[in-house]
Amino acid sequence: MDASTNNKLIVALDVDTAQKARELFAALRDIAGMFKIGMQLFTAAGPSIVREIVSAGGRVFLDLKYHDIPNTVAAAGVEAARLGISIFNVHASGGGEMMRRTADAVTDISEREGLKRPKVIGVTLLTSANAQVLEEIRVVNSPQQQVIALAQLSATSGLDGVVASPLEVAAIRVAIKQDDFLIITPGVRPAGAAPHDQKRVMTPADAIRAGSDYLVIGRPIIDAPDPVAAARETLWEINPL
Repeated sequence: MDASTNNKLIVALDVDTAQKARELFAALRDIAGMFKIGMQLFTAAGPSIVREIVSAGGRVFLDLKYHDIPNTVAAAGVEAARLGISIFNVHASGGGEMMRRTADAVTDISEREGLKRPKVIGVTLLTSANAQVLEEIRVVNSPQQQVIALAQLSATSGLDGVVASPLEVAAIRVAIKQDDFLIITPGVRPAGAAPHDQKRVMTPADAIRAGSDYLVIGRPIIDAPDPVAAARETLWEINPL
């Protein structure tokens, strides 16, 4: 995917109030290509904060990781599309029928209502999970094997891409021969930043070199004394030229 350096950065608005989100959006809107709204902010502020940022010209990745019966997830996907977001995700472990029906429902509503169709992507394996977590839930695959299997299922189910840790990006590119297959990468930590609860991490530059289309970065930017400076430094790491 041919994207500018700025467009590769998705800032995670993992905050507890709409006002904090507004302040970060105002400060970073000319730096970041997109903003992630996840469970914390969506639960605190609801869909109105999504509409507000979209109406102000911001691009939103709605990170709610839908995972339920196919009809329920497809219906949620329709409402997500109506919010005007650019991307949303579902758990690939929900299975092929769930993903196919959601992708089809989003395409249909977008065509019927004249909406710009959002990209629908599958969550493979959370970046806080490792081999020990997979063992706990009785998954016999290694993390990389599980990610590749779920990425392939996402692709054959009609999804536009996946969320995967930077450690699996290169292997996904080998396994899925689609130039337009998106890979969104959390678990990215600028050089010297604390990993927090992320277990499978990589620096921004290394993640881009591995083949990531977008990098999701939250705490190293939004918790920094100067979020604007932190975001600019991240962009410099991606492309020091």
